Amino acid sequence: MSNVPGQEATKNPHLVPDFYNEVWMQPDFTVHNTTPAGGRRSVLRLPHGEVQTPVFMPVGTAATVKTIEQSVIESLNAEIILANTYHLYLRPGHELIRRAGGVHRFMSWQRPMLTDSGGFQVFSLSKLRKVTPDGVEFRSHLDGSKHFFSPEHSMAVQIALGADIMMAFDECVETPASWERTRDSMGLTHEWAARSKRYWEEHRHEVPWGQGLGIREQGLDLAPGGSTAFGRTYDHTRFSDKHQLLFGIVQGGMYPDLRRESAERLVEMDFPGYAIGGLAVGEPREVTREMIALSLEILPKDKPRYVMGVGYPDEIEEYAKLGVDMMDCVLPTRAGRHGLVFIREDPNDRASKPIRWNIKRVDNAEDHGPIDAGCKCMVCERYSRAYLRHLYVSDEPLGAMLNSIHNVAFYLETMTRVRAELQAQV
Repeated sequence: MSNVPGQEATKNPHLVPDFYNEVWMQPDFTVHNTTPAGGRRSVLRLPHGEVQTPVFMPVGTAATVKTIEQSVIESLNAEIILANTYHLYLRPGHELIRRAGGVHRFMSWQRPMLTDSGGFQVFSLSKLRKVTPDGVEFRSHLDGSKHFFSPEHSMAVQIALGADIMMAFDECVETPASWERTRDSMGLTHEWAARSKRYWEEHRHEVPWGQGLGIREQGLDLAPGGSTAFGRTYDHTRFSDKHQLLFGIVQGGMYPDLRRESAERLVEMDFPGYAIGGLAVGEPREVTREMIALSLEILPKDKPRYVMGVGYPDEIEEYAKLGVDMMDCVLPTRAGRHGLVFIREDPNDRASKPIRWNIKRVDNAEDHGPIDAGCKCMVCERYSRAYLRHLYVSDEPLGAMLNSIHNVAFYLETMTRVRAELQAQV
């Protein structure tokens, strides 16, 4: 079958078998316990492995977490990462990645992945765009070439990429926006969500089967369809009963009535999971919290809930304790590339206030201690503030890499601690 409507299909012998029933649409998601405040300790089982939630997902925009090699991300115990549909569609192209066997095979990542719909980047990066009920016409930020994203095309691209979780196509309204403008945008998002779900239901089996679902160590017997690449053996048939999950996205701007309406409408559509989008775009933090809290009141408690694009370490901790299961943010690597690292106010108390520390500070020049004395990451155990400052002021790429590794480790450590705290509460 074709991955783009209107194009003739090419038969793929490794496509997922067609198990069309309602069971495949439900996430394999188990809530172990819930706190009085709503926080919960859960596990989400995906084709490429289990994800302990609440979880922070490092952002790998172009199939790479900026400056950090995949084996290092694995060593930090990141269980799931995010990739960006818009960027991978423009370069190197989703069909190239499909031919490679999917984004997991393409980037040699063995654990779960999530792809966004590309909607946010279409609206934020493309200065020339035209929105119609059919979709969005836009120009590439790379070369100015013209492109068109519809809900169906976004789904087709994400199916070709083959991540474990994909997102419905949505419109991201500008901020600030009037109630009327936000309402109209939300209505379009709901129409696109329904079209996204319909396309996903009809084409879910087109996920590229060479993507490495069910990786086995080389030397074990393979089921038919197995292949070997770079010393790793991929079993294409082991998870034939698994499918990509599709999440709907709650919009509604900063208006409580619209947020509630959006959440209720998406719940009626019965997605396997739900995201809360359109936040962390400059609004006060208390407004962000309010929009999240009222959305969580409506979204199903037996399905994963994901807040997109947040935030600082204390924010992700706060939202996790409200009942958010998944979060992502570019901040750890972006800050690291600009010489900003996260530390604890009291290094010996890992729950103390997080602080952004400027590695460029002059007083770091002869500070031969670690970035964060209580941190156990590979950077803090080996390198000093003085050395990291030297790398940054010398414009050495290693500096950005080490800062980013520490920051990602800091975020992941935060979520590990939060999960333990939630688990301990009855």
